[in-house]
Amino acid sequence: MTTENAVEVSNLTKHFGEVVAVDHISFQVKKGELFGFLGPNAAGKTTTIRMLTGVIKPDEGTASILSYDILREGLKTKQLMGIVPEMANAYVDLSAWNNLMLIGELYGVPKRQRQERASKLLKEFGLYERRKNLVKGFSRGMKQKLLLCMALINEPQILFLDEPTSGLDVESQRLIKDMIREFNKNGKTVFLTTHNMEEANQLCDRIAIINHGKIATIDSPERLRLRSSGLQSIEVSFDRAVSVDELSKVHGVKEAKKTGDKIRLYVDEPGVVLDKLVDFARSKRVKIISINTLGPTLEDVFLKLVKES
Repeated sequence: MTTENAVEVSNLTKHFGEVVAVDHISFQVKKGELFGFLGPNAAGKTTTIRMLTGVIKPDEGTASILSYDILREGLKTKQLMGIVPEMANAYVDLSAWNNLMLIGELYGVPKRQRQERASKLLKEFGLYERRKNLVKGFSRGMKQKLLLCMALINEPQILFLDEPTSGLDVESQRLIKDMIREFNKNGKTVFLTTHNMEEANQLCDRIAIINHGKIATIDSPERLRLRSSGLQSIEVSFDRAVSVDELSKVHGVKEAKKTGDKIRLYVDEPGVVLDKLVDFARSKRVKIISINTLGPTLEDVFLKLVKES
C-alpha cells in the first residue's frame, strides 16, 4: 500500500452461498479524501463496508486501512477507524453520556480525555442538554447524532458511514453533513455509502458506483456528468396541462418525464429542441411559463451507469 492511500482494495470478493455479493473489486481511497460508494439496493455496498471494518471476512482478495492489513492486523485497523453502520443503535438503557463513556473505554481512551471529547461532541451535535437522558427516549435523528459522537470519541483517522442521513429530517441531515465536512476538513478520510445522489454530489471528492457486486466506474461527480453529455435535458412548464406523451413525440426528444408541475425532456441537442418546443406551444395554443436547459444530474449518470452495468 502506498503512503498516499488510506484504503487500498485488491480483488476483494464475498460469497453468500451461490450469490456473489462482492465480485473481485479493486479501488483506492486517498488520505484526506471524502469518498462516496454508491449503488442500488443489494449492489454490495454494505457488504464491502463490513469487510473493510472487520465485521465479516472476505473470501478472496486483500484490503488495507492506513497500511494495515484488515485480516492480519484487524485490531490495529479498528483502533484507527470510526464506524456508523446502517443498522446500528446506541445502548438504549444507558444515557447518552454513558454510551460515550463506554465506547471511549472500549477504545482505550483515558478517562479525562473521553470526558473532554464527549462534552465537546455532545455540544457540537446539540445533545449536551440531554446527555443524562436514556437513549430509549431519543428520536431517530438524536440517536443518529449520538452514533456519530460515538464513532468520533476515539478521534479516528478514517470514518466509515453507511447511509448516515437515511430517514432523517432536513435539519438533522444538514447538521450531519456539516459535521462530516468538518471532520474531513481536518485532513481525515471519510468513506461514505449513500442512496442520496444529491448528498454524494455535495460531499464527495470522488465516487465509486457499484452494481451486482462489481465497480461500474470511479470518478469525481463533475467528471462523471461531463462524460455523460448525452443526458442533457430541458425542463419546461406550461400555463395548462400538456400530455407527456405528446411532448415525447417532439423532434429531438429522447424521453419525457413529469417532475412536479414541470416536464423534463431528455435530449441530445437542446438548441434544436427549444425551437421545436416554441412551435409545439403555438400549435397547441398553450403558453410556456418557464423553460430551462440542464446538464446531466448525478442521479441521471448513476441510473445510466447502473443500467449499462
